[in-house]
Amino acid sequence: MYYSFRMGRPQRSRCIGWGSGLKRLLGRAGLVLAVVWASCLSAFATAEDTLHIQSSWTEFFLADNYYSILEDPSGQLTLADVRSPAVERRFTTLRGSNQPPNIQHPQSTYWLRITVRHGLTENSTWYLELYDAHIGRAVFYRPPLGAGTAYESVTTGATLPFATRPHPYKNFLFDLPPRPGQTATYYLRLNSDTRTSFRAMLHSSAGFIPEMTGQYWLLGVFYGVLCIMVLYNLILFFFLKERTYLYYVLYVGSGALLFFSEDGLGFQYLWPGGPGLNHFVGAAAPVLLLLTFATYASGFLDTASRLPVLHRVGRWVVGGSTALLVLDAAVVHSGFSFWLYLLPYGLLYYAAFRAYRAGLKPARYLLLAQALVASSLTFLIMRKLGIDFYNNAYTVYSLYVAFVAEVVILSYALGEKLKGLMDMTLLTQNRLLKQLRKKHQAQDRLVEQMRENQALKDQLNTELEALVGQRTAELQRQNDTVATQNRELLEANGLLALQSAAIEKLNGDLSRDLHAEKAARIEAREVDFGEFSQIYPDKDACLRYLADLKWAQGGYRCRKCGHEKSCEAREPFARRCTRCRYVESATAGTLLQKCKFPIVKALYAVFLLHAHRGSYSPSELARVLELRQATSWAFAQKVLAALQRRRAAPDFEDGEPWTHVLLDATAEAELQEIEQK
Repeated sequence: MYYSFRMGRPQRSRCIGWGSGLKRLLGRAGLVLAVVWASCLSAFATAEDTLHIQSSWTEFFLADNYYSILEDPSGQLTLADVRSPAVERRFTTLRGSNQPPNIQHPQSTYWLRITVRHGLTENSTWYLELYDAHIGRAVFYRPPLGAGTAYESVTTGATLPFATRPHPYKNFLFDLPPRPGQTATYYLRLNSDTRTSFRAMLHSSAGFIPEMTGQYWLLGVFYGVLCIMVLYNLILFFFLKERTYLYYVLYVGSGALLFFSEDGLGFQYLWPGGPGLNHFVGAAAPVLLLLTFATYASGFLDTASRLPVLHRVGRWVVGGSTALLVLDAAVVHSGFSFWLYLLPYGLLYYAAFRAYRAGLKPARYLLLAQALVASSLTFLIMRKLGIDFYNNAYTVYSLYVAFVAEVVILSYALGEKLKGLMDMTLLTQNRLLKQLRKKHQAQDRLVEQMRENQALKDQLNTELEALVGQRTAELQRQNDTVATQNRELLEANGLLALQSAAIEKLNGDLSRDLHAEKAARIEAREVDFGEFSQIYPDKDACLRYLADLKWAQGGYRCRKCGHEKSCEAREPFARRCTRCRYVESATAGTLLQKCKFPIVKALYAVFLLHAHRGSYSPSELARVLELRQATSWAFAQKVLAALQRRRAAPDFEDGEPWTHVLLDATAEAELQEIEQK
């Protein structure tokens, strides 16, 4: 930090006596201290070395011993103030001071002083080039060529339109006209809201044009490669519909925008009249580059499926870093925002390493590309911090080479990944083709078997037709025999005519007896459990019979709301009301409701008890149905009670089917009472 002192003559006071004398004494003491402090500053301040320009030079890098700086925190000093002896003594060089060669306090104004000794035979103009294209405002002061004493000034900067620059060049370029054998002192007044660099270069007019041409040619090759990669991958995106190619295109476009801002070509060719846009692009391009690279890396590495936890953490880290970067660019202006990129880029590098360890082989290309960019960024960070670490033309433009290498490697990695996916797809398709081929072979064998079966069927049909013909001939012969016998019987009928009356009487009696026996058989239905099981073999058959008994003839009617439309329920043969959604099972409202043993046995028990009119022994019923005595007795009592209620019903008919007992009204009433509870 630099301190300034203001000295002047003590004013005359109206006080007299000892007060006036004390005041004069203090004034003289202050004057002495100011002189002593100025002498100390003059003793410790180090003047810059005079730069002796040689006619054989084409360019010369301005090292930190060839210029001295002065920080003006107030920003009010003019050129006249700076050239005054009191302020000139405050200029100091950076060599040996351990201070970085860049603006450390963006709120301050910095003055640079350069002393140049022009050659005796100099007859061409020299150019002073400032490398940092983000200097907000730069005013160059040079002494006049004639007899005048007023300095000439040129004002330009990143906050002013590009047309204010004395030369249409991407960096700041100032003229040093020829002054043969003269020593001239030049001043630069710099203001910037970022930590811009003081690094500069002197160029001769003869050597600058080839160098400028070479720089623009190399930059054209650089941006041409980026453009080719963008178009190539954009075409692949439209053909393959793979969104990772689109993320790659956005990442390369963001990188190109960042380089346009860093090297000044964007301000020169794309937005020369928009200094505000130039500042916005310079602040937004790194953030956009981070977001697009994070999106590309996430899609390329498939972190959402391969590394879900790391994917979620990465989204939070990238989002938080983006918010802090925007806050620093808009409000804080710390100048150290590049440190905020280390965590998200490091996390993405770690995700690539994890994906490679998990089996994604193309991730090694992402690791290689990021390693190249990281090594070149080391030189950029060192320059931002003002550390002299291998600063030369190769390290300055190493980031361009590293980015081109990264773009090419990432494009190849993306193609390698898709090639692996296509190879896997082809392998899967080959496996499917083999399976389909085996399936077709099996189908061919099946068709051949069907042909053999058809031939066998035709053969069997032929044999059967022959057998049918033989059987038909035999039947015809038998019919002839029967006809002969019929004629014989007709002859015998005459003999039996006398017996017809007696036989007719006997037949009538027999017919009445058979009718009674048949009715008793139908009513009793004395069949065993095996025969009954053939009619009702399982639970579904019994439930189907009960459902038909309940709903097939009388139709469905909901017990809860009275609705007459229903649909099938999950329970077999149950019905669901389409209005209130009430489900009624097939056994609800019957004697088989809440039956504790198989429904086939219960149905046979009802059949036996009805057939024997309730006189069937519960112990015999338990033996036949293989039930416990208590279970058989309880169920027999339930059926007997239903039989008694049925006989007492007004619509009871003697000899009615046993199925009427199943639909017992008391069971239905009990069901309704349970539902109401």
